[in-house]
Amino acid sequence: MTGHGARWLGWIACGLASCLSGTALGAPWDKILTVNRVEADPKKDYTLSEKNGPWMILACSFSAGEDEQSRQAARQQARELVLELRKRYKLPAYMYEKEFEFGKEVIGRGVDRFGNPVRMKYQRGSETAEVAVLVGDYVKADDPDAQETLKRLKYYQPDCLSIEKRGTTSRTLAGWRMIQAAVLPEGSAKKKKGPMGHAFITTNPLLPPEFFNARGLDPLVLKANEGVEHCLLDCRGKYSLQVAHFTGTWTMKPSEIEAIEKGKPLESKLVEATEKAHLMVTALRKRGYEAYEFHDRYASVVTVGSFNSPGHRDESGTIHLDPQIQALMAKFQGGQRTVAGGMTMNAPKTLRDLVPEIPNEENIPFDMNPTLVEVPKRSVTAAISRPAADLRF
Repeated sequence: MTGHGARWLGWIACGLASCLSGTALGAPWDKILTVNRVEADPKKDYTLSEKNGPWMILACSFSAGEDEQSRQAARQQARELVLELRKRYKLPAYMYEKEFEFGKEVIGRGVDRFGNPVRMKYQRGSETAEVAVLVGDYVKADDPDAQETLKRLKYYQPDCLSIEKRGTTSRTLAGWRMIQAAVLPEGSAKKKKGPMGHAFITTNPLLPPEFFNARGLDPLVLKANEGVEHCLLDCRGKYSLQVAHFTGTWTMKPSEIEAIEKGKPLESKLVEATEKAHLMVTALRKRGYEAYEFHDRYASVVTVGSFNSPGHRDESGTIHLDPQIQALMAKFQGGQRTVAGGMTMNAPKTLRDLVPEIPNEENIPFDMNPTLVEVPKRSVTAAISRPAADLRF
């Protein structure tokens, strides 16, 4: 055996000896050895960020009142718990503070005598804050490590959460939960739980809802959009304005089935739709428009623009569209046209209206009324079929 191998075995033997001696002395298992080293530097800030998670355990929360003194107390207790979870239990823990405003009116249930939504206010308080302590960086809710950690966390007894040692606590609903525990019968499993006995799996609150959207794209649709230079999937915004769509049709006629069985190619209106969408996007891009194309099983869509929000919502809940979106809508929207014989009629705008150099044979109509749509994303979760019709805002 080489000297290096002997030293390696010696280190393992020392480690096992330390484990056995530690166990004999009654040290808890979570203090013996840990595979993952977790930083616990009192000088560092462990505030939650978008890089954490996406799935986590809400271990505990602390209520902060309206005054700065109570908020500082809640933050301090949360920070102490973060450091103890990291140092003593080797768990990656983070702080997250959330403000709640109660002075503003909220929409209640039902309508008033004029048919408008009921407007209500909270009886007490104007604003408050909660400081939460979250644990873990799990890729999914049913992660085995997350489930196992959650089970153990419910029975941990951190020193910083001991009311006997601290005298007071800002822990949310601490008094109520102590009363609940006191009335439980002796021997109850719930009575053995610690101050984090109500912990549960949750999501990182800093990540957008669409990150956890289980409705992904059909693999066939992803394949259809592979290599598309200006694909809507690559649009960075959350919304885009649909200005044209081209549908494909299919039938199951006996003659067509027979042709398919013989390996004969069939003319596809879906292929024609794809070509029209691509031609339109290319022409619009040359004219300086931020145009995108997207191809589904049933249609090809052309959109223009990239927006993170459709606009702003007023107190009645009505959405007022962003002025930029309104301007684009007006530019692409159809209207009155003079046709043969001097008659006027409602008709959509065409590609030549915005790109005059387009040859007549390549002139393609836009939709009569542009529609704001949600930008589809390559899902981080299960891939489930999502027809183009589902994209409408």
